Amino acid sequence: METENDFETLILSFIEHKVGISNHFLSDILANHLKENLVELCKQKLLKTAGTGNENKLSHNALIRNDTIYWLDRKNNNLHENDFFDLIESFIKYLNCNCYTGITDYEFHYSLYEKGSFYTKHVDQFQNNFNRQYSMISYLNADWKTEDGGQLLIHQKNNNQKISPMQGKTVFFKSNELEHEVLLTNKRRMSVTGWLKRG
Repeated sequence: METENDFETLILSFIEHKVGISNHFLSDILANHLKENLVELCKQKLLKTAGTGNENKLSHNALIRNDTIYWLDRKNNNLHENDFFDLIESFIKYLNCNCYTGITDYEFHYSLYEKGSFYTKHVDQFQNNFNRQYSMISYLNADWKTEDGGQLLIHQKNNNQKISPMQGKTVFFKSNELEHEVLLTNKRRMSVTGWLKRG
């Protein structure tokens, strides 16, 4: 089954490198639909300035990050976003069955970086809440070139990884382990970003 092959690719590369990468986790069809949704939300001015911290300790600082976001929710009854949730739930089931991770929940948002945007080095897990176990980023950018910038730079002791945000690609890593940043982007950069949670 093709989907399970993509799940396995993500997991095996995570086990080997602490960073899982699947180049085709999202189909082009689903990625295009999600991108259309995000662009429409942007036109309607429904995206919000992203902050750091959670609702108990939220701050906004454009020198740290200057992207905008929109939280996905099944209650919105968007067909394509629910297709994305179905895919994530299938992955969680596969992950729990094969790796005994005990994931029980998830949360995802669209993330839009306009030209000139970035997110400085950080770790995804909150200081006052440890529910986030794994970070997942799925990219929605067709025909991305090196000179477009916007790479995800993951800092590791002996092996920093610079990952291009190409459409369909999904990146997967432990939320409390790896510092990472989004490098300055030279054109609009779109993704669905979120976390698999426990507890």
